[in-house]
Amino acid sequence: MILRAPAKVNLTLEVLGKRDDGYHEISSVVQTISLCDELDFQPGSGLEFESDDPDWIAGQSLVSRAAGLLRDAAGCSEGARIRVTKRIPLMSGLGGDSSDAAATLRGLNWLWGLNLSQEELLELAAQLGSDVSLFLYGGTLLIKGRGEMVTPLPPVPHAWVVLAVPPLPRMPGKTKQLYASLRNSHYTDGRITDRLVAALRRGEEIQPSTLFNTFENVAFARAENLAVYRRHIEKMGAGRVNLAGAGPTLYMLENDKACADELCFLIGQQGMNSHLAETLIAMDWQE
Repeated sequence: MILRAPAKVNLTLEVLGKRDDGYHEISSVVQTISLCDELDFQPGSGLEFESDDPDWIAGQSLVSRAAGLLRDAAGCSEGARIRVTKRIPLMSGLGGDSSDAAATLRGLNWLWGLNLSQEELLELAAQLGSDVSLFLYGGTLLIKGRGEMVTPLPPVPHAWVVLAVPPLPRMPGKTKQLYASLRNSHYTDGRITDRLVAALRRGEEIQPSTLFNTFENVAFARAENLAVYRRHIEKMGAGRVNLAGAGPTLYMLENDKACADELCFLIGQQGMNSHLAETLIAMDWQE
């Protein structure tokens, strides 16, 4: 069985404040996109993992944790061989590892014949990480809490998504560091996200002014070169250049395919890893 694991971008990402449990309360509209990893599930005697990306390490990935958690929770002794074909850059702010973990839960649930419900898989996903739950849905989603509270939304009008991944050093623990850098003045009350949700429910186009990511308040200050790359992209004629999650990936939404193609090409010419994707509705990536 082969499952696709899509990347995501945050159309809004508001942090409302810090919770008593140490996590932060967020309100965010998330969109899955057509840049996908692929996970191939085969029967095996134990749990075996491999990838075409030499930098992908099973012991540092949520894939191995998801497999172990599912097997323990189900009281299952079955094994599996899981091959991960990486297309989503590692530690890029696009949610690749969380998406791979969600695909692992779904794939092994099928391979092992466990027949766990969506609700049961969501309970396991919440134990793995804040972003894993959303990838059990896909499409356009409202996420709240620490990320585990997911509400499907009407799909955004189709758009092309141009991704630019600057050649910056990978930063393990980057998201935690950005959260720690936020100040009270960076917290918002959720109304930015509420406005976008209302517009989507009315079937309206996404306006650039509705996009928001509070991490932009701190990410560009922490990584000066990231701001330089953003300025380069703006000089290419891009519209609004947005930070994807905790970065360093930058993304732009385009309605015109030719414009998106040209921008993607120019970004690649500037030494950045560029990808052209499009928005997905949930059914686009189901097996």
